[in-house]
Amino acid sequence: MPDNALLLDHISLGTRPLIVCDIDEVVLEFITPLQAFLRANGYDFIARAYKLKGNIISVTDGAEIEQAQISELLEAFFLSQHDWQTPAEHAVETLHALAAEADIVFLTAMAPRHQAIRRALLDSFDLPFPLIATEDAKGPVVDRLHNSRALPVAFLDDIERNHLSVQTHVPDCLLVSLMANQELRALAPALSDGIQMATGWTHAAELLRAHMTAKP
Repeated sequence: MPDNALLLDHISLGTRPLIVCDIDEVVLEFITPLQAFLRANGYDFIARAYKLKGNIISVTDGAEIEQAQISELLEAFFLSQHDWQTPAEHAVETLHALAAEADIVFLTAMAPRHQAIRRALLDSFDLPFPLIATEDAKGPVVDRLHNSRALPVAFLDDIERNHLSVQTHVPDCLLVSLMANQELRALAPALSDGIQMATGWTHAAELLRAHMTAKP
């Protein structure tokens, strides 16, 4: 087995629907605490486009910072995420309610070296659901998890390319776009066909339950 092979041995699914859920900007606030982190370090996030590059500037001179510096700041942010990130509105109670009806797996686009830090943060918010941290494309991961079971499967994420990856590998998956930060969501491009926008966790739960209870 390759050294970088993604291990899913800690995931045990029952005979229930599967909900695979992103973390940043979906379960946990991301943009809002990132803004606070940046200001504390001499930078600011100006929401003028649906991306990070071009939106982060130096407070000193207003200059946009380059991708290498953005990567360094994100690394520092994730190392100290417990000081900044909190659950999105209604995320915790909604996930616990959904867990009575479905298996839930967290799939976060994060370097595996940060998995232990993220696991501890999620546990502190009473979010004990299994966690996968990977920088790999999400479609193949969801495909491996679902394994062509004759059960409903759903995927929640804020990034369209992740939805398109899942759509390619698991065509019958419900795709729900969810974003905690309203300011940035207003700048997001129109979603591709087959992806539904949820206005928040309450709406997302409605979409999920409708999918999970739909007759074949």
